[in-house]
Formats: sequence, C-alpha cells, structure tokens
Amino acid sequence: MKAVRYVQAGRPPEIVDLPTPTPGPGQVLLRVAGAGVCHSDLHVLDHPMFPHAFTLGHENAGHIAALGEGVAGWKEGDAVAVYGPWGCGHCHACQGSAENYCEQHASLPVMGGGLGADGGMAEYMIVPSPRLLVPLGKLDPVQAAPLSDAALTPYHAIKAALPWLRPGADVVVIGIGGLGHMAVQLLKALTPARLIACDIDEAKLAHARALGADHTVNTRDAKQAAEALRALVGARGADVALDFVGAQPTVDLCARIVGRASRIAVVGLGGGTLHYAANQPPYGCEVSVPYWGSRTELMEVIALAEAGRIHAEVEAFPLEQAVDVYQRLREGRIQGRAVLMP
Repeated sequence: MKAVRYVQAGRPPEIVDLPTPTPGPGQVLLRVAGAGVCHSDLHVLDHPMFPHAFTLGHENAGHIAALGEGVAGWKEGDAVAVYGPWGCGHCHACQGSAENYCEQHASLPVMGGGLGADGGMAEYMIVPSPRLLVPLGKLDPVQAAPLSDAALTPYHAIKAALPWLRPGADVVVIGIGGLGHMAVQLLKALTPARLIACDIDEAKLAHARALGADHTVNTRDAKQAAEALRALVGARGADVALDFVGAQPTVDLCARIVGRASRIAVVGLGGGTLHYAANQPPYGCEVSVPYWGSRTELMEVIALAEAGRIHAEVEAFPLEQAVDVYQRLREGRIQGRAVLMP
C-alpha cells in the first residue's frame, strides 16, 4: 500500500510502498477514506520530536476493514473517526475519556497515530484499540476526517470558555485556518457572543464573514489591529480570546485586548510566550493552554456535524500529492482543511 512517511526532521515527507498491516488481538484495521493535513504536522516534520520513521496523519476517518481477535461491538464496513491522542487507557484521565491529558504521557513511546505511531496517510491503518473509534453515522468520512482535530480542538477550548460567553460578551478568534474556521462555526452554534475574527489574510477574513463572524480585523499591523479591536470591544475588553496561531505577536495581542475577569486560550503552536506583569494580562484573566479534546467531546462534535450545525471546509487531494499539499500548507494556500484520499 502507498503511505506518506515522516523520515527525519528537516526532510519533506516521502511516499513509499508498505505491506498492508494485519490487526493483532484487540486491534482494528481501518480502510482509510480521508486523512486531514494539519499545521502541527509541519512541527513534526521540522523538529526532532521522534527518533524513528512512521506514517503521518493524525486526523483520520474511514471504514473498518477487519477486526482483531477479541474485538466486539463493531463490524466490518462501519464508518468511523479515529480519536487522535492515544493515552495509556488506564489512568484517571483516560478512564474519563480525556486521553489528551493522559497522566502517563511522558512515558508513552508515541502520542498517537501519525504522531510516532503509523497514522492514516495510507490505504490502511492499525487502530490499537476499539475504544479509539467513534461512529460517524451518516457523515461522509472524507468530509468528517477533520472533525477529529480541526473541530475537536477548538470545541474543547470553547466548551471550557462557555461561562464567559454570555449574551453581550465579545469573543476574538485569531487565525482562520483549519482550526479557526471551525471555531467560528462552533461559536455561532453554541454561544450568543459577538464574534470578531482576526487574520493577516483578507481571503480568510472573507471566509470568516461567510461563516457568520460579526466583525473581522486584519492583524498584519499589530498596533493598528489592537486599536481596531479596542474600538470594537470598548473599555470592557474582550471576554474571551482564542489564539489559533500562538506566535509572539498574536499572544501579545490577546493580552492587550482582553478585559478583567476574562479568558485567554492559546491553542496554536507558534512558539509565543505570554509575559506576565501586574494587571497585564488584566486582573482576573484566566489563561489556558488546551490540547486536543476528549473522546466524549469528539462524539459531541460529530453530533453537531450530523445535525448540520458545523461542517469542515475540505479541499480533497489524492494521497500522491501529499508533498505538494504540505508545501501549500506552509505557504498559506489552503482554505479550511486539506484532506488526503488514498
């Protein structure tokens, strides 16, 4: 089978031929329909996080092809999404479905499929346990693949911020890419807050407006952006700022535009640092660094998609175009989410 492999940090991915895997006891073989191309893959490709080669793709959906010995409750042909962060399965966090916060994460050899273990940018993928599968119902697996990260991650961040998102509240979303375009939809579906979308790309801002953003601000000039946001939110400041970039300019912008008793969630991996001083960020501001989401939250995200409340904007490509797609992602030439189809 064809597979897109991480080979070594600093090198582009390679498309290679591999044997089709066979599920062992307790495992499930997935016939992959779609694998999302995530910006965090670029961090994997660029930095020495893993010492070995593996198949990329941590945002996966498809159909069950075969069941290993002892697997019950599923059948061949079932359409499923794969829950991405793989924990130990036994600790308090994992037992509560929050494998994204597994207590044993530091001792685990892999973070998940496509993150140390073989992922879904291949014709087939081994899922180590059926607990990591979530049924897709009537959803198309190609369209649904990004729900397992691009929707789940902002959903987790937004769900934690719901107490701040009351009627009359202002929420600022920075970065309208794969995660940010889902965040706009989730906020419109879940909250009455006024939504202000920010990006350096006018096309992405237009996309945010089409998805329901109440206002948009171009953040290419940080000083002008802060002034424009302050003019919108007034002396009260923004109640919630969701940063899906995480670079120094966007982290600094969040700290400048939130008000007292507010919340900042830094989701992006841009390497920024939030600097603290008295009343900066303002008093009462809570800062969160959310990571992915729980299995039960993925079920909730899929339920929202089945109800037609959210949808991933998908650009689909054949698996063979993976190297070019990653380059397009680096250059900001993907709107919504790219999905590779074996």
